[in-house]
Amino acid sequence: MTQRLHLVFGGELTDPQTTQFRDVDALDIVGIYPNYAAAYDAWKSAAQRTVDNAHMRYFIAHLHRLRDEEVAASPTEELG
Repeated sequence: MTQRLHLVFGGELTDPQTTQFRDVDALDIVGIYPNYAAAYDAWKSAAQRTVDNAHMRYFIAHLHRLRDEEVAASPTEELG
């Protein structure tokens, strides 16, 4: 079975209308989850903890979409 990893992270934005973080070094990495349902639960929990801060936002990144296992790796990726 294919694993579909999801990353949940967040931080304070420079402006609530954008997705630019105020301080990238201060990002809150909540965790990596094996499926969307678990990631959603973690995202919701983190977002609810910071509901009083309008500049704080959490996101779910679909890590499995960053890479296609069926496509050969690029020469740079192989240097790893």
